[in-house]
Amino acid sequence: MSHYLITGGCGFIGSHLATLLLEQGHSVSLLDDLSTGSLANIAAIQENKNLEVVIESIFKKETLDTLVNKADIIIHLAAAVGVRLIVENPVHTLETNVKGTDLVLESANREKKRVILASTSEVYGKSSKLPFREDDELVIGATKLTRWGYACSKALDEFMAFAYFHEKHLPINICRFFNTVGPRQTGQYGMVLPRFVKNALLGKSLEVYGDGTQSRCFSHVSDVIKGLASLAEKREITGEVFNLGSSEEVSILELAKKVIELTKSSSDIKIIPYEEAYSKGFEDMQRRLPDVSKAEKMLGFKSEHSLTSIIVDVIDYLESSET
Repeated sequence: MSHYLITGGCGFIGSHLATLLLEQGHSVSLLDDLSTGSLANIAAIQENKNLEVVIESIFKKETLDTLVNKADIIIHLAAAVGVRLIVENPVHTLETNVKGTDLVLESANREKKRVILASTSEVYGKSSKLPFREDDELVIGATKLTRWGYACSKALDEFMAFAYFHEKHLPINICRFFNTVGPRQTGQYGMVLPRFVKNALLGKSLEVYGDGTQSRCFSHVSDVIKGLASLAEKREITGEVFNLGSSEEVSILELAKKVIELTKSSSDIKIIPYEEAYSKGFEDMQRRLPDVSKAEKMLGFKSEHSLTSIIVDVIDYLESSET
């Protein structure tokens, strides 16, 4: 059995991953400053004797070094996430993502601890070459648009990880997530599905930004964490990038309609122009469709949840959390 360090471990994905690893018999340390994570996310496992929870910033170098030294594998999830948070707090986004990853890699390198870095489909930017493959070129928008700061920060994270891999021989791997959703995710920072479901349950309007034709592929968190855990087990794999996501594509307008249908809500749909929702000149990715054949072949990854089952899971969670 291994000892894992999960940065951002009290967050949506981190809490689910910690639960899975503990069930597999591993020991786990969580590092989180609770800026977007929550102790409620780990309430079911908090008393587990194989779990250590440290509430501290990733920028506390001494704390980070201590936790890294104890770990066999570091899964670096800590990041600024959510379109609204990114647009409204661009300095925080860049500092958290770039400086945080630099500190993790620097600390891990001292003892050559294995690192799995969480990245994002955002790095593909405005590319129109579909489906997105891990070795595709990246097409990022203008630097004056804060919207692309997140994509660039995560791309720089990847460049740094590969720099450590090639120059320092640090064992690293990278996973790019595609709209991971499920129980415990909050719509507070712009996450579309929990925002839609919450409003539908309350009978409020579902606000669709842009014209609604932009499409996404939503993947269930339980599928994604299985992919992460599988990669962690395969110590012979280093220096690779993997897409983790679903290939079931849906437009945001159709998603809103489906949420209303499944919640049996009386909510209506409002189309909100991007400049009204965010800022003037805001740009978005029109489609995000992953090629997951590499993860399927090398990790045994499977996207087992349909979009309908994902939405129902989110509905059930939000209904139960409101009661």
